[in-house]
Amino acid sequence: MKIEQTIAGLRAARRALPGTVGLVPTMGALHDGHLSLVRLAKAHCDHVVATIFVNPTQFAANEDFGKYPRTLEADSALLEAEGVELLFAPDAAEMYPPSASPAATTQVLVGPVGDRLDGVSRPGHFIGVATVVAKLFHIVAPDKAFFGQKDAAQLAVLRQMVRDLNFNLELVVGPIVREPDGLAMSSRNRYLSPKERRQALVLSRALEAAQGAYEIGSRQADGLIGIARTSLATEAGVRVDYVELVEADTLLPAATARPGTLLAIAAWVGTTRLIDNWLI
Repeated sequence: MKIEQTIAGLRAARRALPGTVGLVPTMGALHDGHLSLVRLAKAHCDHVVATIFVNPTQFAANEDFGKYPRTLEADSALLEAEGVELLFAPDAAEMYPPSASPAATTQVLVGPVGDRLDGVSRPGHFIGVATVVAKLFHIVAPDKAFFGQKDAAQLAVLRQMVRDLNFNLELVVGPIVREPDGLAMSSRNRYLSPKERRQALVLSRALEAAQGAYEIGSRQADGLIGIARTSLATEAGVRVDYVELVEADTLLPAATARPGTLLAIAAWVGTTRLIDNWLI
């Protein structure tokens, strides 16, 4: 596997890849959720390019940018074992030149969809996400880009960006990958203490409770949200950020559950914010 740390180097290496290219953007600290996207990309494309970049512009001042796990050596070994041919691992100065601070560079504003769900509790987050992903799309020029369903709000933002800015690529979504006990895989799970790790299981239990109600005929948003909130309330150490039933593409509230709607949860377990969702 070739590792490039500069945009010029990545572009030169990319031009040498014949056929279709799949992009798997990550912030590192890889787990099997990320690797499942690599496998999906290999199934769809002739070549796979992965990126590892902890993007400063999508973190607020009080968030975990400084302590976000950086495990490049271990991540590189995992990607190489999966058959990734090219890894782009720039630093912040490469992605955001030092002639201007990251906040002063050109930004991608995605409109109201970026102010829903996580955009409410993390103002500006999706501006940072859309901006860095747009840069990666331009740098790598993939035919397809692969993202996980766990980041459902991010998917809605990126779908709109791809449509509005006429990116010539396809977004491919991989399913949520879970631990055997149901916890959605996340790089931030490593922050959890053993007690918090047990408490975090309430997120998937809440979604399962709502899904069970749906399967026996419950359709009203208030009822399904109430069932999920009741389940979340069984863990005193869990603080709910949001529980919402929304349209998957717009993140606007949905009055009733049906195929294409999304029940999304964000909650704090100790000091760690986790997300999970169920796409109907």
